[in-house]
Amino acid sequence: MRIIIERSNLLKALSHVHRVVERRNTIPILSNVLLKSEDGALRLKATDLDIEVTERVSAIDEQAGGTTVPAYLLYDIVRKLSDGAEVSLATSDDGGQLIVSSGRSRFRLQCLPEVDFPDITAGALSHSFSLSAGDLARLIERTQFAISTEETRYYLNGIYLHTIESEGDLRLRAVATDGHRLARAESVAPAGSEGMPGIIVPRKTVAELQKLISDAASDSMVAIELSEAKIRFTIGDVVITSKLIDGTFPDYQRVIPTGNDKALTLDRQSFAQAVDRVSTISSERGRAVKLAVSNGQLVLTVNSPDSGTATEELPVGYEADDIEIGFNARYLLDITGQLAGEEAVFMLADAGSPTLIRDGGDTGTLYVLMPMRV
Repeated sequence: MRIIIERSNLLKALSHVHRVVERRNTIPILSNVLLKSEDGALRLKATDLDIEVTERVSAIDEQAGGTTVPAYLLYDIVRKLSDGAEVSLATSDDGGQLIVSSGRSRFRLQCLPEVDFPDITAGALSHSFSLSAGDLARLIERTQFAISTEETRYYLNGIYLHTIESEGDLRLRAVATDGHRLARAESVAPAGSEGMPGIIVPRKTVAELQKLISDAASDSMVAIELSEAKIRFTIGDVVITSKLIDGTFPDYQRVIPTGNDKALTLDRQSFAQAVDRVSTISSERGRAVKLAVSNGQLVLTVNSPDSGTATEELPVGYEADDIEIGFNARYLLDITGQLAGEEAVFMLADAGSPTLIRDGGDTGTLYVLMPMRV
C-alpha cells in the first residue's frame, strides 16, 4: 500500500474512528485502525466488537493495499505534524511496518495483517429511514443525561428508540431513565420507520453518535438502518454500526404521572441559577434542595450539617395548595439544562410522588423526577 493524503483530512478521519478503540485491549488487533487504499480514497475502520466506525476520505492512491496500525499512536503522530502538510503512508516490502512520512519526519510503525481485522457484519437490516442531523441531535441531547450507568440493570444503559401513535400521528420517540429520573423526547416519525422494532441504543454508541452529529450541518440527513440486533448510522462519509442492547426496556408509561394537578410555572434560567447557588453549601452525597411553594412564591432551601444553610426566594406562577418537596440538585440542573423554552412547568402531586416537568418551548419533551426526603 502507498497513499498520499492531506494531513488535515487524515486527522479529521482518525479523530472520528479512533475514539471507539479501547485503550486497554487483551486482543492486540482491536488496538489498531484498519487502513485500506481503494479507488482514489483511503478507508479507515476501527472497532471494539460492539461498535464499528468507518470513514472514507479522498487521497492519491499510488498502490492498492491495506494494513492495520495502533490507532492512538497514529492519531498522535498525525496530530503533531505541521498544518497543511502532506502525509505519505506506505507499507514496507515485507508488510510488517507502515512508514509514515511528512516533510522531514519519518516514522516506522509495527503492523498487524489486514486479514486479522474483525468485521461486524450487520446482516439484514429490516428498516431504513432518514432523519435530519438536527432532529436526531435533539432526541439524543434531551434524553442521554438520564441513561443509567448501573451495569446490573443493563437494559437501562441506553436510549430506547421506538415509534408510537400519538393524537393520530406516528411519532419517533426516545426515552432514557436511571430509576431516579426519566427523559422523553419525540419528533415526527420519518417515512420508513413504520413498524420498526423498539430498540435500545447503547450508551457508548450514543456518545459517539453525538460527537459525529456535532460535526455535521443541522439540516444534513442521517441515514438510519436497523434490525432487532444492530443499527447503522451514515453521516456523510462516516458510517457507525453498532450492536443493540439485548433486553426489554421497562414500561415507562406506567411511571409518567397523570394525576398531578398542582402547576408550578417558573423562569427556567432564574430557577437553575438559584438551585446552583443554594446547592453550593450542600455535601456531594446528599445535594438535596427543598422547594417550598406557596401562592406566587418559591423558597429554595439547602441544609448542610457541616456547612450551614442557604435559602433563596423566587417569584413563580402557582395557585394551588402549599407544598414542600425535595429534589436532587444535580438532577434539577441536568433537566433545566435541556429545556428549550424560557419557562418550565412543574406538575406536582405531593411530597412523596414523582413530579412531571414540561418544557415551555417543546411540547414533545417531558421529564419525570423522583423526590428526595428533606
